[in-house]
Amino acid sequence: MKKTVALLSALLLSLTALSGCAEKETLAPDVPTEGVGFSQDAEEAAPAPAAAAAAKDPSTIDVDLTKMSATMVYSEVYNMMALPDNYLGQTVRMNGQFQVYEGDGRNYYVVLIADAMACCQQGMEFVLGGDASYPEDYPDPGTEVTVTGVFDTYMEGEYMRYCQLIDATMTY
Repeated sequence: MKKTVALLSALLLSLTALSGCAEKETLAPDVPTEGVGFSQDAEEAAPAPAAAAAAKDPSTIDVDLTKMSATMVYSEVYNMMALPDNYLGQTVRMNGQFQVYEGDGRNYYVVLIADAMACCQQGMEFVLGGDASYPEDYPDPGTEVTVTGVFDTYMEGEYMRYCQLIDATMTY
């Protein structure tokens, strides 16, 4: 009996491995192939976020993460980081834990979003609109906050592209 099970397992494994060796690469007709991945010409192709934000009603929330489950929020934030050009100029609302990181010459203000198991976190940087100053206009680190702002990216150095919410408002 053990010999038969081992033989069938080996046969199944071989068939599975061979089925992945097709000569022709095919994709389902609904799988998008354009616009996926990193483009070095992204700066030229993307619309200016400030212009897009000015052209629409500021009270319209394009991506409201506050109404999603923890798993969906974590997944959507991952998508924002992986494909930021898809979100440029969109108004995003999210809630999470406020943190501040002191950098070289400036502070970085972040909403930390945990996954459903609370084992992993992703952060979204934000810049408050107006003349906000730290620590007077910010809560204590670790406070649960809701931040709404316009999705944007910026470069630090030659190769580091970061995502952030600009002209943001924060409630806590």
